[in-house]
Order: sequence, then structure tokens, then C-alpha cells
Amino acid sequence: MDKSEKKSEEVASENNSSKYDIDVSDEKQHVCDVCHEAFPLESSLITHQDTIHTKQTFFACDSCEKKFEFRSHLSRHRISEHKSRQDFACDRCDKKFVKKSSLIAHQKLVHKNRDDLTCNKCERKFKNKLTLLKHKKIFHEVLKNYLCERCAKRFGNKQRLLLHIKEVHNKPEETIGKKLKLMKRRKTVHGGRRDYTYDRCEKKFGCKSDLLRHQKVVHDGRKDYSCDKCEKKFGINLHLLLHKRTVHEGRRDFACDKCERKFGGLGSLRRHRNTVHEGRKDHACDMCEKKFTQKWSLVAHQETIHDGRKDFACNMCEKKFAKTWNLHIHQKTVHEGRKDFECDKCEKKFTQKPSLLYHEKTVHQGRKGFECDKCEKKFGQNSDLLKHQKTVHEGCKDYACEKCEKKFAERSNLNKHRKIVHEGCKDFACNNCEMKFGAKRDLFVHQNAVHEGRKDYACEKCEKKFSRKRNLLDHQKTVHEGLRRLRMRYL
Repeated sequence: MDKSEKKSEEVASENNSSKYDIDVSDEKQHVCDVCHEAFPLESSLITHQDTIHTKQTFFACDSCEKKFEFRSHLSRHRISEHKSRQDFACDRCDKKFVKKSSLIAHQKLVHKNRDDLTCNKCERKFKNKLTLLKHKKIFHEVLKNYLCERCAKRFGNKQRLLLHIKEVHNKPEETIGKKLKLMKRRKTVHGGRRDYTYDRCEKKFGCKSDLLRHQKVVHDGRKDYSCDKCEKKFGINLHLLLHKRTVHEGRRDFACDKCERKFGGLGSLRRHRNTVHEGRKDHACDMCEKKFTQKWSLVAHQETIHDGRKDFACNMCEKKFAKTWNLHIHQKTVHEGRKDFECDKCEKKFTQKPSLLYHEKTVHQGRKGFECDKCEKKFGQNSDLLKHQKTVHEGCKDYACEKCEKKFAERSNLNKHRKIVHEGCKDFACNNCEMKFGAKRDLFVHQNAVHEGRKDYACEKCEKKFSRKRNLLDHQKTVHEGLRRLRMRYL
């Protein structure tokens, strides 16, 4: 074939080429058989065919039935629609998952073959084999090869040994955490600075965390820490731990070196020493002469007595209280009539556990270690002895009624006098007759004397009996002592 024939064939082939023919270069070797578009990579060609020429959607959401053309669209859908939802729950534990694949992976890793990851000596289970081996090495093989040279304590690894030396023996005060605590203590305790004031009760605090804890526990009434052995709840975790240790475990690790009494916490022991053995009352009221052993008692005294503040009102009656625990006790005893603490030696019941313990100590055990030096009377508590000396021997009556001239040694008696005499409240009715009384004790005396005919107080000088001790004392003063004075006058 000569050159003219070759040239004519090339021209013919160019004229016969279709308009759809695409020039395929060496860089684009993969051509689509539908639209004849060329691609440099085979993966690009497959993606092009799947998205452009195939109507099926291959990326389906495993949380719903929705399908997407692109994986990025599916990911965006999961984040916006199913991120906060946890529709796939594990039937072996309470854990939930967003995706079904995560649930399957969880079940394979955690619950599959759990018997193989159980310690054969203590039956404890582990998530992986490494944790199980470490547990056996430390607890059962007792391989604690790292010895502290200062206190002879052993550790399972070097990291814990170094941490022990750093925290126990070196005690570096230059660390940030301890330095912050030291600065906080200097500012609040020694400097007397309390920059955070709560607007509802005007109480001041040295740091913001104490303010927030006060708001949560006192004003919001939140008690997030509940005891798993009883129904009691606490606002602070430390109080819960102390409750478990002292009440349920019965631990009293702090003993007084001056008496045989033991306490569950160091603070209780210090308070016992200051009040009982040393008789200290370091917190004096600047408005009156009363002194207190603890600062919170002084603050409560000033708020209730001098400021007249009672911020906690009962929702069942109009009575108000200065503290929340007083309100709770009032509601439990008055409105619910609960007395949950019963003496196992007699049938007497009490509203509070300290009252039951005091009853058992003084009545059944006969423990009255506080004796009056002016008379032979003994008391179970030092506070009762001081009250006796103040009222009986010193004759102090600091609480006067503003409506009459009567005075009382205790504020509770003044409040009772106001309620019964001036307000005319008689809340205790007899179920045998129509009589009503202002005090519960008067109701019991009435029932014993009138309806049961009991007269338990007999005069030792004559045969007369009385239903109340007060009537017996009045009888002895007027009849027997009065006759003696009359005889002495005529001798």
C-alpha cells in the first residue's frame, strides 16, 4: 500500500467517527460504557456508575429505614437525627447504644465468653485478660515486689510506689492542688475573708463551692446521697459515709482519754472534750450574755432569738421554723404522729433516736454521771445539770412574757405559756369526755386521774395520795410544813 492509500484511509476513518467518540489518552484509560466518559482510576469509574447510572441507594441507616446515595450524607443524618437517641439496648446489662453495630461489638467484647475471664479464686469477673492477670498477680499471688524503704509498705508496680512516696513521705507543698488549698485556708480561716454571700439568707462563705453546696443542701433541700441499707438520705457524701460507719457498722474508733465514751468521728470527740470535760463555750452572743460551744449554735440563736427569722413554714399549719430539720421533726411528730424509735425494754416510743438513747442510758442503765454539788440530784447529761443549777439553785428566769409579768427559766416553757394562756390553744382532746388541754402531759394526767383513777404520788407523812407530783409538793408545803411553822410560833 502506497502513501496515498494510507492517507485516504485515515481521512475516511476521521469522517466516519461518531460525535460521541471521545479521545482516550493514556491518562484516562477507564471509559464508561453508557456515556463514554473516561476516568483515570477504576474506582472513580465504579463510583460514577453507582451514583449516576444506578438508581439503587447503597448506604442505609441502621437506626431507621432511610437510604442515602453518599456515605457522607448518611453520617450527617446519623449525627443530626440519632446522636442523642440510644435505641439499641443490651439484654444482659442496662447499657444502651446509638448504633446496632456498637451494640454487637459490646456484646462480643463484654458478654461473650465471660466465664473465661472469671477469677478462679474469688469469682470476680473482668472485661479483658490483661486486667484478670494483673488482679491475680496483685491479690492472689501477692507479688508486690516494690518495697517502700521508709515504711516497709509494698506495691504491685513502680508507679504506685512513686506516687506513695510523693504523697505520703515527700508531701510537696509546691504542687498546685495543695497550694490552692493552702491559699484558700489562709484567706478564709486566718484572713477571715468571706467574699461569697447567699442572697436568701445572707450567709457568707470563703469559696464559691461552699456557697453552691449550701444552696443545694439547705435551701433546695436536695439529698442526693441515700443509704443502701436504710431509707435515710444526705446532702453531702461525707455525711453518708460517716452514717454507714457509725450506724450500720457500729464503729466508734475515737475514744475519749478522760472517760470511757467512744465516738464515730474526730469532730464529735473534740466537741465532747470541749463541752463536757473542759466546759468551754467560746462563742458568745454580742447582744446578750449567752454563750455557746459551737458557732452554728450561736448563729442559730442570733437568727431566731434576736433577728426573729423563721424562713421555713409548715404547709399543713401556720407554724414557722428557723431550721429545716426542726420543720421535718414537727411534720413527722405533730402531723404524721410518727414515733419510729421504740425502747426494747419497755413500751415507750420516741420521735428521735438521741431521745431513745438518753432514755435507755438514764432509765434502764441508771447511768447519771453528772451530780449537782449543791444537792444530791444526778443527771445523764451535763446540759441538764447546768439547767438544773441555773433554774433551781440560782433562780434564773431569763424569759419573760411580754403580755403578763410571768417569767420562765426556759424558752420552751414561755412559748407553751403563750400558746395555752394568751392564745387559748387547746389541741389535745380527751377521747373519753369533752375536755381539752393545751399540753399533752396534762391530758395524760387527766386520763390517769379521772378516767383510770390512778394516784401514783403518796404522801409519806399521811395516807393521802395525789395524781400529780406538783399537788403532792403543794400539800406537803401547806399542810405538814405549815403545821410545823405554826407549832414553832407558839413554843
